[in-house]
Amino acid sequence: MQIQDNAVASIHYTLTNEAGDTIDSSEGAEPLAYLHGAANIIPGLENALLGKTVGDKLNVQVSPEDGYGEHVAELVQQVPQEMFQGVDQVEIGMEFHAESNTGQPIAVTVTEVKEGMVTIDANHPLAGVTLNFDVEIVEVREATAEEQEHGHAHGAGGHHH
Repeated sequence: MQIQDNAVASIHYTLTNEAGDTIDSSEGAEPLAYLHGAANIIPGLENALLGKTVGDKLNVQVSPEDGYGEHVAELVQQVPQEMFQGVDQVEIGMEFHAESNTGQPIAVTVTEVKEGMVTIDANHPLAGVTLNFDVEIVEVREATAEEQEHGHAHGAGGHHH
């Protein structure tokens, strides 16, 4: 069976950046199971997997616009350290949840702490990064009606309820 919309594909993968540093990998773990066509994985990888079958191995380079988007400067801002009440020590790399201008929750990462000000970044950590995937397709099957209804794969490597 080929990977197509409403198929569950299970893949082993290693994700690296342009410098060759490993960002993520399924090595030593269950393969990642996803529902094709349901936006469970980034568009650039999903598009590259369309039509592939069990045993296929491929290298996929995904540009930022087909991955986690470009880095948006407006999503980086400085706020007074007093805004972090109840946090003893605000440090680079800490993640917090904030409320956007529209009232939606967003994740922000601390990128700098200096002179009573904290720089926070609401971009995805991989925004602006070209991603390189080494992928092996290990299983392709038809999605169950429940998986299609829920919009994700169930079971090993997928979502557990």
